[in-house]
Amino acid sequence: MQDTPLIVQSDKTLLLDVHHAQSEACRSDLVRFCELIKSPEHMHTYAISAISLWNAASSGIGVDSIIQTLHAWSRYSVPESVLFYVQDMASRWGKVKLGESDDPAYYLLTVDSEKIRTELMHRKSLSSLLVVKDKHSFLLQTYARGEVKLQLIKIGYPVDDRIALRPGPRLDIGMRTKTVGGKDFSVRPYQMQAAQALLGDMGPGTGFGTIVLPCGSGKTVVGMQIMSRLATNTLVVTTNVAAVHQWIGEILDKTTLGENQVGEYTGERKEPKEVTVCTYQVLTYRPDKEGPFPHLELLTKGSWGLIIYDEVHMLPAPVFKVTAELQAVYRVGLTATLVREDGREDEVFSLVGPKRFDVPWNELQQQGFIAEAYCHEVRIDLPKELEIPYALASKREKYRMASENPLKLEVVKDLVQRHPDDYILIIGQYLDQLKLIADAFGLPIITGSTPNAKREQLYRSFKDGDTRILVVSKVANFAIDLPDASVAIQVSGTFGSRSEEAQRLGRILRPKNRSSFFYSVVTRYSNEEEFAANRQKFLAEQGYSYEIEVWGN
Repeated sequence: MQDTPLIVQSDKTLLLDVHHAQSEACRSDLVRFCELIKSPEHMHTYAISAISLWNAASSGIGVDSIIQTLHAWSRYSVPESVLFYVQDMASRWGKVKLGESDDPAYYLLTVDSEKIRTELMHRKSLSSLLVVKDKHSFLLQTYARGEVKLQLIKIGYPVDDRIALRPGPRLDIGMRTKTVGGKDFSVRPYQMQAAQALLGDMGPGTGFGTIVLPCGSGKTVVGMQIMSRLATNTLVVTTNVAAVHQWIGEILDKTTLGENQVGEYTGERKEPKEVTVCTYQVLTYRPDKEGPFPHLELLTKGSWGLIIYDEVHMLPAPVFKVTAELQAVYRVGLTATLVREDGREDEVFSLVGPKRFDVPWNELQQQGFIAEAYCHEVRIDLPKELEIPYALASKREKYRMASENPLKLEVVKDLVQRHPDDYILIIGQYLDQLKLIADAFGLPIITGSTPNAKREQLYRSFKDGDTRILVVSKVANFAIDLPDASVAIQVSGTFGSRSEEAQRLGRILRPKNRSSFFYSVVTRYSNEEEFAANRQKFLAEQGYSYEIEVWGN
């Protein structure tokens, strides 16, 4: 046994003692080939997975380096099963390479292993796309580039794509040192590092991938920095119309582009320009279920030198299909979490690209770039008259009854009174409940049915300080920038979804001169407590203090 901070376990998890004198040096080595799973106050848990090893290999970290790091930092002997897994999975990177061929209509897939070549030819999903060239390689038509990569990763062989990306039309984009509003502005060091990690030396194998940064850390600025570096026509795809307008506002405020160069492409307005911001919804719209997607041509036929997928973990299936056809374009996915509730992380890896950069929430919090947050769960009883109906209800009905507990109104009132000077978001899942809260306190409300112009007006009023409390449904989960919000009160949620918790907490993490508070109001002795346990586990694992109080005690 050696006096080191790491314990490597046979289930491929690694426990890091954060109080050890060498923990920071160890952490710096681990993040190159592991994923941080949880980071409570004493022991941080990392995990080794196929994707994390391929992310490492794609950035030039070899098998020997990974194994040497494990041996150097592990307090006990590294389990043989872990060493075998690392050797097996990490060494798969580079066994299948994609490059140019002599014929511009085809790409060359080089596979040195006879075993892998045989497997490929016996897979129907691949054999129809590949033509044998010689005993070491196949030809594939250029349009099949993304589909072949996707099918190969599904069977455990990531493709090392070495085909240089195609530069787009030239567009000079400078970053301002003062915003249009007159405020000093500079790109933060970690934002610079994120852009550099994606672009590298601009040679083959660079210029595509995902960047993971916490909510509130300025992913939009990272996107603009990449735009500035590439100086080319850009398409930004984001989650809703409000996010489109915020991207356009940020681009005009912090870059040298003018209004005549930045366009909106949404259900309301379709004005594509050299830089265009659109929604996933408009791209995936079709008049009938069996018909084509008329607006996907914006992706496929636009002269884009760069495509930015905002909130890439939300990428819908039809856009995945088109992304498979856009493998020659510089592209970046921006997200606060690579967790997809549908488990399609491997598709993001193969089609958008490997993870190029990430920073944990608590690291940026310590540096003052995002606010310190405190998480509280407030538990409240169900009214007596609802106890029998609750007992007789189905599981889903029970969850809704617990979520819409009418006594939550009193809790909200109490919490609002605790924060007389804060800007507050009241967030929920059920519209009747939210309307009841809004009516009871005379508050403005934003739901999915709120017209976009009205949403913009209410968001602006909140940002300008004219409105201090805003009631919002899950439409505010993604890509909405409300920098002055310092309190979030969650009265109901979507079954404890991990990505939802990350996004909702992110609404209050923008840096400010006070701490932020995230409240969840939960009905005691109900199945809502079970789902709240997921929330508690997730937030505590990210290193946030999590307290539980019983209302009225």
